[in-house]
Amino acid sequence: MRAALVAFAMAMGATGTYAATAGLTGDWGGARTTLADDGFVLRGDVTGYWQGGTADGTEANASGRFDVFSDLDFGKMDIVDGLGFHFHGEMRFGDPRANFGGQLWPANAGAVLPLGGNDRFVASSLYFTQSLGKRSVLMLGKINAIDLLASDPFYGGWSTQRFMNVAFVAPPTGVVPPTIVGAIFVYKGDPITLTLMAFDPDDRTNDYFPGDLFSTGVNLSVGAVWNGTMAGRATSVGLTSTVSTARGLDLETILLPPGFETTRKQGSYNIAASFTHLLVESTAVKGKGLGFYVKGAVADGNPNVVRGSVVGGIGGEALIPGRPGDAFAVGGFWYNFSNVLQETIAPALNFNDEIGLETWYRLQLTPWFAVTADLQVIDPAAGDQPAFAIGALRANLKF
Repeated sequence: MRAALVAFAMAMGATGTYAATAGLTGDWGGARTTLADDGFVLRGDVTGYWQGGTADGTEANASGRFDVFSDLDFGKMDIVDGLGFHFHGEMRFGDPRANFGGQLWPANAGAVLPLGGNDRFVASSLYFTQSLGKRSVLMLGKINAIDLLASDPFYGGWSTQRFMNVAFVAPPTGVVPPTIVGAIFVYKGDPITLTLMAFDPDDRTNDYFPGDLFSTGVNLSVGAVWNGTMAGRATSVGLTSTVSTARGLDLETILLPPGFETTRKQGSYNIAASFTHLLVESTAVKGKGLGFYVKGAVADGNPNVVRGSVVGGIGGEALIPGRPGDAFAVGGFWYNFSNVLQETIAPALNFNDEIGLETWYRLQLTPWFAVTADLQVIDPAAGDQPAFAIGALRANLKF
């Protein structure tokens, strides 16, 4: 829902908005501010996790991740007005674990993304932005889908800032891979923002110069977000439709006996509606406060493993006097998985829908260091597994 706003902000000179003193390493003797004024911003953070569950056989484990971001503003460099370049590098390390009791959606997105092996540095975002007048922007290249939710107060956050479960960090649709290669066009109207996307249907996390783009099909997405007020509070309503021409495994044929070939089914879709409303405004930080967020979606269910979903809750930031950086949220999700899939594998596996609750509180100890306590309760898709709880402590250090 916030993808359009984030994309627009990046293209309109967001490279100069990063506070030079926000990181542990400070302003580098003034060099950081000078570089930002000249169109170059470099920022990053390291996050450590300690997480464990109550399911039988699970043990607490420690893991971590490293993220680095860089933005170039070629307009400030007197090269091309409105042109920007954005980079996001990621690496997981330690003993990452995200499944604690038969659930389908990982309980820690930071332990599974970026896709690929552990202890590998991956550039998950390498893309250009070009502003087209005051209201339009074009993004082109390799884009980490979670980056598009960077400024959302509820979803997104890479599992380093807000929620940890993938269902909240990047609500799965079945038609948007973690890393896309393609183009995004945004028109920021008043009061409606329009977003058009065209991208390769395959995940491109580990690809840098792919020669087979769109060889399996194309994904197209159209979205609109209305931003206004309701009862005197900021409110938004969004609708997004994403379709794919790619062929996926026909879920009716996944358990055919030996000698029979599985078939592939072409075409998939996901239609999502969202609603946000600010319930209480912060008196300390403009634009912050306590908000209500909900997102519901329907999908084809074959070849898409998702048939429908509801994800939402409440979240607040800068509500406690003297604690402007503290934040918290309480959320729930329900994923209705493909009826075709459930019926097909029923003889071999009891596979149900997945329901989960998650709550967290982030204690911002300094502008560059935060500690978060997180608790999840999940009724997993694996129907033979009982519901279980997962607790976690997270530390995030910005530099």
